[in-house]
Amino acid sequence: MTFNAPNLLTLARIFLIPFLVVVLLTSVSEDWFGIGRYALAIVIFLVASLTDILDGYLARRNNQVSKFGALFDPIADKLLISAALIALVEKHLAPAWAVVVILGREFAVTGLRSVAASEGLVIAAQKIGKVKMWAQCVAVVALLVAAANGNPPVSNFGQPVPTFDFWQIPEVHQSFVNLFSFKPTTNDWRVLGYTIGRGALWVAVITSVWSMFDYFKYFFDENRKKESEF
Repeated sequence: MTFNAPNLLTLARIFLIPFLVVVLLTSVSEDWFGIGRYALAIVIFLVASLTDILDGYLARRNNQVSKFGALFDPIADKLLISAALIALVEKHLAPAWAVVVILGREFAVTGLRSVAASEGLVIAAQKIGKVKMWAQCVAVVALLVAAANGNPPVSNFGQPVPTFDFWQIPEVHQSFVNLFSFKPTTNDWRVLGYTIGRGALWVAVITSVWSMFDYFKYFFDENRKKESEF
């Protein structure tokens, strides 16, 4: 492996993941540093996400694209998002079914790409995948903002269809009234973060399924083309 800046940033992102999990799931940040766990988790997640932007930019600008980076950069991305989303499920801030769909898509597409590569077919990243990635990042940060005291700011978590019941909750109505009247409380901002986070999570789920379908369609279309040439 070449120890250039892009590869070191990729490694840094991987090494930040255990710290993110420890901060989110334990009280170490409050006990040792006197910093709220969710505030520190947001900082760690944003720093890790920034390394994802920087390593690709530096690799292209300095012509330092390597096999290590090509392999481990997407792995680091998936590990970061997986760790954050699983921790959010543990804290009752994200529904498990949505996280299973998102992570299941990642495993399926990674396996498909491996099979395609073994057949000499390179499946390039698609634009819808970028939308999925940004939706995931927005969801994680917004839900962490909503978790200022460690609990969901609304009372409908765990209901069969919480998204559709969300707007019927009195505390949500009151929070948005306060926001639009420019008299928001801290809890009103948390409700707004929760609303944005759950909305972004829906975008992430939909784009995950959509992009997975596109990947498989492209793979099977290319295989049919090869078969027709013989």
